[in-house]
Amino acid sequence: MKLYVGNLSKQVTDAQLNELATPFGSLLSAKVATDRTSGESKGFGFIEFNNADEAKAAIAGLDGKDLHGQALKVNEARPKKEQANY
Repeated sequence: MKLYVGNLSKQVTDAQLNELATPFGSLLSAKVATDRTSGESKGFGFIEFNNADEAKAAIAGLDGKDLHGQALKVNEARPKKEQANY
């Protein structure tokens, strides 16, 4: 199950995101979204767990948690909406 992690401080790295989520279970991935040109964090990322129970535990444990002075927003990731071509 893939989770969206929002309101990340710009200095949070993939490794820190991984470390934050590891206590909740076995991770498949932990990635901070970055700008393609500058490489700067976009302030959100994704963590993916092997199973839904671990992911739900991570939502419960991390949503609202303070990291670098910012309250995290953690929920189930939704698929990217297809863009309308007008």
